Amino acid sequence: MAETYQQSPWSLADLIPGADGLEVKIAYEMLDSQVAEFEALRSQLSPDLSEEKFLEMIGKLEAINRLSRRPASYAQLGFAANTQDQALQAQLAEMRQRLTVLHNRLLFFELWWKELDDANAQRLMAASGDYRYWLEEMRHFKPHTLTEPEEKIVNLKNVTGSAAIVNLYDSFTNRYTFKLTVDGEEKELTRGELMVYARHHDPNLRAAAYQELYRVYGNDGPILAQMYQALVRDWRNEQVELRHFPTPISARNLENDIPDSVVETLLEACRQNAGLFHRFFRLKARWLGVERLRRYDIYAPVAKSDKTFPFGQAVDMVLGSFGEFDPGLAGLVKQVIDRQHLDSEVRKGKQGGAFCSSPLPELSPWVLVNYQGRADDVATLAHEMGHAVHAMLARHHSVFTFHSSLPLAETASTFGEMLLIDRLLASEPDEAVRRDVLFRQIDDAYATIMRQAYFAMFEKQAHEMIHNGASANEVADAYLKSLREQFGDAVEVSDEFRWEWVSIPHFYHVPFYVYAYAFGLLLVFSLYQQYRLEGEAFKPRYLKILSAGGSDSPERILTDAGIDMRDPAFWQGGFDVLDGLISRLEAIPMARAAS
Repeated sequence: MAETYQQSPWSLADLIPGADGLEVKIAYEMLDSQVAEFEALRSQLSPDLSEEKFLEMIGKLEAINRLSRRPASYAQLGFAANTQDQALQAQLAEMRQRLTVLHNRLLFFELWWKELDDANAQRLMAASGDYRYWLEEMRHFKPHTLTEPEEKIVNLKNVTGSAAIVNLYDSFTNRYTFKLTVDGEEKELTRGELMVYARHHDPNLRAAAYQELYRVYGNDGPILAQMYQALVRDWRNEQVELRHFPTPISARNLENDIPDSVVETLLEACRQNAGLFHRFFRLKARWLGVERLRRYDIYAPVAKSDKTFPFGQAVDMVLGSFGEFDPGLAGLVKQVIDRQHLDSEVRKGKQGGAFCSSPLPELSPWVLVNYQGRADDVATLAHEMGHAVHAMLARHHSVFTFHSSLPLAETASTFGEMLLIDRLLASEPDEAVRRDVLFRQIDDAYATIMRQAYFAMFEKQAHEMIHNGASANEVADAYLKSLREQFGDAVEVSDEFRWEWVSIPHFYHVPFYVYAYAFGLLLVFSLYQQYRLEGEAFKPRYLKILSAGGSDSPERILTDAGIDMRDPAFWQGGFDVLDGLISRLEAIPMARAAS
């Protein structure tokens, strides 16, 4: 008998068994003891440290890291499930303070390792097995590392500085509610519920949803902008002024182990291919029967299909699409669900959007979605489960090396979405739904590639403007100008979108994160094309990329798969796949729009 899946909150019992705080207190006490033991080893650090002693020290450090991730993730995931709970807010703040103090006590090892001479570092890395890339990547930051007292001050400052501001932003914006009149009835909605109407077939409802979204964010725009300005100044003060990175984005690029030149090649390829999306938007305007799309319309359905997918059906679709590619992948998805690590409900106070968190290799990841039954909700579920599968395939690596690097982190997630879309197109009997899915595929490609690339370009501009004293209104004007450049004459952009940037959590949470989405999807387009051409022969190579996790550099992992990320032709190849998808849509006779 087939299982019936119901929406539910997640359980955090696999992280901390009880909810009375005693286990968290015990974890902190154990951490304090383990850190004290490690501190006692400081006098043994020397250039001639033996390989055996070095590996013993790393093992102890990993054990500390492994234990610390339990209370850390418990606090973070608890807060995400209910951002308005004051006890959870306090628990999150306490966790950050405690773990920062403990991290500062361990800082001496990282600083010693970065300062070690190259010959001895190479000797120790040669004996370090799975830890090697983690150690190598740490030494990349040697030119940007401060003294031990300075590093400790920076860490402590972040707890009550940038981290506190991000926490405030989340608490502030996740309490927002939005009002929208639907069928004569005024509804009070969360952001996730409101944005269902961004894809509604009624153009007036689409416009009203966006106008309400940016009315609420715009009312607080100057306050949210102050938070952003403070975070930008903090980022520059640390990364450029103190650590001497050449530009604000360079700090993120080094963390991703991607050369600045590769990121610029990617962004330039996106800028040069903006016309592809202009072409798509003009095609969509014709299907919608309008002369020109408004920004409200870019995610509009081309068919009046209100089909929804019950949650149980969505889970079955994800399991089926992953299992058809490889039965083992479906089994990993099922682990997440069976362990009650999926929070799929829509609740006030719950963090919006979707994410996957993988605290430890031995634990099934936790996945958060706000499932409302739309086709793109099914795709989001596939996307986040792809992240989970990625982490689980790499669980044989250490705590330090199982997480994929950011540029490759979207590989399994976007590949999983494409598996789902192919299955949906093959099984859906309604031609209008199939057509809508094809258009949504390009909608999502726009949202993942061009939108994110222009976000990154805006971030670079905003960081410079704020450094030079720009006001919130000046940054908002620059954002609106960037939007209009992005859409050209293919889409009309109205003035309220000038406040869109204060509604983008990534700008606040992880500066310059966003280009990883464009990197990931263009990579996946290339990989998926290989899959269609090679079939079964492709699968081992793809699974090898995922199973590598973060155990090697992105460049070496991709080179091993026959991909040169420094070559502009690689990025153009992803756009060529997109060009083919748009051509496929252009070949559909317009007369069938009414079918």
